Amino acid sequence: MKRLFLLSALLCAFLSKASAQVGEYRNDLAVGVSGGYMMSTVGFVPEVPQNQLGGMIGGLTVRYTCERYFKSICAIVAEVNLAQTGWKENIMDIDNLPIYYVDDTQKADPLAYERHMTYVQIPLMARLGWGRERRGLQGFIQLGPQIGFCLSESTKTNIIAGKATQTVRSSKVVAQDSMAVQRKFDYGIALGGGIEFSHPKVGHFIIEGRYYYGLGDIFRNSKSDFFGRSNFGQIVVKATYLFDIIRTKNSKIK
Repeated sequence: MKRLFLLSALLCAFLSKASAQVGEYRNDLAVGVSGGYMMSTVGFVPEVPQNQLGGMIGGLTVRYTCERYFKSICAIVAEVNLAQTGWKENIMDIDNLPIYYVDDTQKADPLAYERHMTYVQIPLMARLGWGRERRGLQGFIQLGPQIGFCLSESTKTNIIAGKATQTVRSSKVVAQDSMAVQRKFDYGIALGGGIEFSHPKVGHFIIEGRYYYGLGDIFRNSKSDFFGRSNFGQIVVKATYLFDIIRTKNSKIK
């Protein structure tokens, strides 16, 4: 949590600097919608072998552009998203091969486990862009804190306790399979970058890649608990459309 506070303080410093109007003043407000695809894992300690779990993400976006400092376009971006996240276990034997039940002679249904969770996520990011503001292309990066809250969870699995398998599971860490989320509130750091195309009569079209590193855990992590760590790692690819609500009146802005 201290790291999140530090990042929030840096974001406040960014806002204070922008309000000082050292560069060219801007007062642009744009709102819109976004949608994309998220790939998630959970950093368990002790480790749980996993593959990326895919899910959708989408929501509302607000951007306020406050200044152009030399060639850098400074803005603040806030979002409210619904995200499908969780983890997908990679269940293998000691030879790194899938595991089947004894009666599955055709080896058609390997052991599988997925935990699906729906979160509302709220990132607040400082954004720096380089390029065109009104007509043309602009590249950008953005960084800031993100909070989230788990709305629901469900399990998809074919694991039956006590049923005999043809081979033995290499990982003995299975406690997570029967544990519900214990900490529904999540927080961490989001970092992204991408390309934006703007047209004054149409709006802003944005393609972005983003990584989220969770600083919180979904399970309790005291010395008496099983897991010492259980934080999210999420890769997001998304598209955003924004339209201007307020635009700075300056014919020199390109």
